[in-house]
Amino acid sequence: MNILIIGNGGREHAIAEALLKNKETERVYISTHNGGAHERIINAELPNNDIASIDKFLAKTQIDLVIVGPERFLSEGIIDHLEAKGIKAFGPRKSAARLESSKAFAKEFMEKYQIPTAKYLRYDNYMTALSGLLEFGYPVVIKADGLCGGKGVSICQNEKEAVQALTDIFHNRIFGDQGAEIVMEQFLSGFEASLLCFVSGNKIYPFDTAMDYKKIYDNDLGPNTGGVGCISPNPYWTPDLDQQSNEIIRKIEQGLAEENLGFTGILFIGYLVENGKLYVLEFNTRFGDPETEVLLPRLKSDLLTNIMQAIEGKPVELDFADNNVAMTTILVSQGYPGKYETGYEISGLDLVDPDILVYHNGTKQIIDANSDPKVKVVTNGGRVLSVVAVKENLAAARQAVYTNIDKIHFDNMSYRMDIGKIIDNYKN
Repeated sequence: MNILIIGNGGREHAIAEALLKNKETERVYISTHNGGAHERIINAELPNNDIASIDKFLAKTQIDLVIVGPERFLSEGIIDHLEAKGIKAFGPRKSAARLESSKAFAKEFMEKYQIPTAKYLRYDNYMTALSGLLEFGYPVVIKADGLCGGKGVSICQNEKEAVQALTDIFHNRIFGDQGAEIVMEQFLSGFEASLLCFVSGNKIYPFDTAMDYKKIYDNDLGPNTGGVGCISPNPYWTPDLDQQSNEIIRKIEQGLAEENLGFTGILFIGYLVENGKLYVLEFNTRFGDPETEVLLPRLKSDLLTNIMQAIEGKPVELDFADNNVAMTTILVSQGYPGKYETGYEISGLDLVDPDILVYHNGTKQIIDANSDPKVKVVTNGGRVLSVVAVKENLAAARQAVYTNIDKIHFDNMSYRMDIGKIIDNYKN
């Protein structure tokens, strides 16, 4: 089986490596370029990485399955497009992808099916949104409705910050049409938990839990990122939370069926735990990053088999190891999530321990005929490498990750030192 993965980050690299474990997998193509490509993982080097270039590639290459990584393609209806052409594809259709692509649609879905979430109001113009601030205390959360490249959420500590966020969205149009409408919602305090699930014919089959670190600096300080560390299972997850989650999942299933969304793919439930109660912060409709980098190494069942079960509308028979912990710390380019430089050679990848996994988030292979080896790997993004260890407990995984990070080097390399450090006040 030849498989095309749309996307080129650490999530896609982790998916590709997991697919190779199935003997039916011949080649896995990455749609653009990933510096970790090797042997049966091949960079397709699609020039524009859009639907037109994907169509051209599929016309000349025998592909048996397409797996979609980034949310943008799903929101544009690429699954509908591929299915209409008779191409087998894994991911939700455009109607179901709205659970991620429209925050307003997701909140209405939660409200309709009594899924616990933060209080919210919707606005489509500056003046009514400004008056809506009176409905909330501070902090208040202001979200542009659309995807906005993951940058459309502002946590405003006071009126000045809230007015600026509304001005940026409605007057300065920093998100364009993606900010034509906003969701304003109550700020919840607590700790976050990530739950990825397979969905097969509107039935939900959960992975194990994970905990993502979003802030760029130690002690959860600084701006939000796409994620700079992750642990699985979530060390703060309890049997009571598991029971609450199962009740929420049943409500989501009811909603998927009654709205006739025909969901097949991955549903990422972003939870927040406040005073022991679960609230749904958001839905994503694809594999999470960096959650995928710690969940797939713990998956005992075969990923390709699970994907095909979902596509065929069958029960998804997931099996996770229950006696180990996976942890990743992500090496980033200094300056991320703001401005940063790329093109720096990465050394030491050949020195990491054999049981350590290194997924390439933002790297590039270049040919240098005058060097040995001739193929070099250089930085090509803000998030560069995910260094992953799977061990018997969190302490062992944490030690292994940081011991092996010391073997890797590139100029302007930066990373958090506190991933996996248990903080008692998270438990509330």
